[in-house]
Amino acid sequence: MSPQEMRKRGWDSLDVILITGDAYVDHPAFGAALIGRMLEARGYRVGIIAQPDWRNPDDFMRLGRPRLFFGITSGNVDSMVANYTANKRPRQKDEFSPGGCSGMRPDRALVVYANRVRQAFKEVPVVLGGIEASMRRLAHYDYWDNQVRRSILFDARADILVYGMGETQVAAIADRLSAGESVSCLDGIPGTAVIRKNPEKGEGTVVLPAFEAVSRSAADFNTAFRLFYHQQNPFSAKTVIQAHGNRFAVVFPPAHPLSENELDAVYDRDFQRRWHPSYDADGGVPGFETVRHSLVTHRGCAGECHFCGLYFHQGRIVQSRSQDAVVREALRVIQDPGFRGTITDMGGPTANLYSSRCLRWKGKGFCDDRQCMTPKPCPHLDPGHDRGLLLYRRIRNLQGVNHAFISSGFRHDLLGNQKTDAYLQELCRFHISGRMKVAPEHICDDVLSAMGKPSVSAYEAFVDQFGRIHAHLSEPRFLVNYFISAHPGTTLGHALAMARYLIARKMHPEQIQDFIPLPLTYSGTLYHTEKDPFTGKRVYVAKTFRERKMHRALMQYRYPANFPLIREALKILKAENLAPLFFGRKKAPVLTHRADSNPKPGPKKNGKRKNRTHNHTSR
Repeated sequence: MSPQEMRKRGWDSLDVILITGDAYVDHPAFGAALIGRMLEARGYRVGIIAQPDWRNPDDFMRLGRPRLFFGITSGNVDSMVANYTANKRPRQKDEFSPGGCSGMRPDRALVVYANRVRQAFKEVPVVLGGIEASMRRLAHYDYWDNQVRRSILFDARADILVYGMGETQVAAIADRLSAGESVSCLDGIPGTAVIRKNPEKGEGTVVLPAFEAVSRSAADFNTAFRLFYHQQNPFSAKTVIQAHGNRFAVVFPPAHPLSENELDAVYDRDFQRRWHPSYDADGGVPGFETVRHSLVTHRGCAGECHFCGLYFHQGRIVQSRSQDAVVREALRVIQDPGFRGTITDMGGPTANLYSSRCLRWKGKGFCDDRQCMTPKPCPHLDPGHDRGLLLYRRIRNLQGVNHAFISSGFRHDLLGNQKTDAYLQELCRFHISGRMKVAPEHICDDVLSAMGKPSVSAYEAFVDQFGRIHAHLSEPRFLVNYFISAHPGTTLGHALAMARYLIARKMHPEQIQDFIPLPLTYSGTLYHTEKDPFTGKRVYVAKTFRERKMHRALMQYRYPANFPLIREALKILKAENLAPLFFGRKKAPVLTHRADSNPKPGPKKNGKRKNRTHNHTSR
């Protein structure tokens, strides 16, 4: 972080400098720490420049010139997602900045940081990584500009881009540069992308429509997405090439999944598990508190939801740590002076996929002709529930642990049957703090299909199962249901159907995400082209902020501030006869406030909102 800290370690120079858009937290949930500790374990001297002042080139020079390269990441989330809401308004808080202060990272942080480095050190290699690099490695639709942008390699003027989780790629780059190779010769590293003038094309490559074509034509954009989508299997993917003018973005196949031993080594480092002391005066980093006493058990997700970037980033193959490694980390957490007996989470992208297996994953990867989870879970997918319970029991029985909770979200379609009753019962009894997170996302099957989610019947089967088990628990448990509003394929009529479903079941969701079309995702493609890239079928997309707000208002029907929008939606749908369903005897007020004001919850009773059913979703 500073020259003084370098000298304290006896270093007069560094091999690698990592620049991150997040505050620096030495914890495995933060990418810069994970990569930095990995490089350190390989003998490299690593420095971190966290949230540099991008307006001041000197701030990028504070640690000097690295021997090998600058590694640049925008942080744990895309900088545009970090800086703006779904309605493109500036966010008021940044969970990954000191004190939660916004404005600490620039828009398009990778591009800004990389160009500042180029100004300061023209000849030093620049390596991009993290989620922003992963999801912008090819020409992509950018929601905030409302246009197709080039591969971020070109705008950032970077030498090489790392996509995916990055440990093996960054290690290979460091080793090859340290051995004297030129950065211009770093071809063929799985999980990387480069710019080349005349790449070889042949049987092992797939050529996408050029940037110029996809930026003009929705049909070409869909063709490019379709071709690229099928090149994500680490065991069979080909190199993907896309022209940008007279140069080409060359994306090599994804890195192979890590073995159990390799993944154990990634997390089995000497993390301090705290933010940098320089943030103490600001009260620390809010985003750290949610993960401080948590354990990452696995990475990757077989779910492949269309709105999520995990398929193109962590991949579809689940990689799990060994039970012994997770227990070792739990013992380190227990030694934290701030630990009060509660492990807050033991999970990953999907809580109940720890130790999941498929016979194909180790040697052939995943199936090209079907998904693992939809429309129904594949019979060859072993979700690993029994092995998961063994791990959870070991952790909850450790001396010093009072509670070992799972706060990651669960795939409800892997539950909802009698075979999983014992599993769910043990979870609810010991590992759910009070609220179990699930993500039905919607209730209309055609919308769920567009999302890549299972039928609503799978959710209802799970709710029935949860109700049976809940009836025999000594303490109440509740479901926290996550929904998405205005996803492509969702009409105002679908939103009304959703509202009626919620009202009939006395559900009051607060965990609603306004849809954001993330770069390179299936759903982002649907939003941009308004056609399914595989079927060519036209897809309805709610694009005006006004309609998007009506979708959300119908889902949060009990907020008085939403009544005018609900009334407007009912009028559009010629369904004014349903007004009593929403307002009862109360008259919907005339819209006099700003349409974009934030709705506030209704009145409380005795200082608390009443939990009517186990489906209540209050925070």
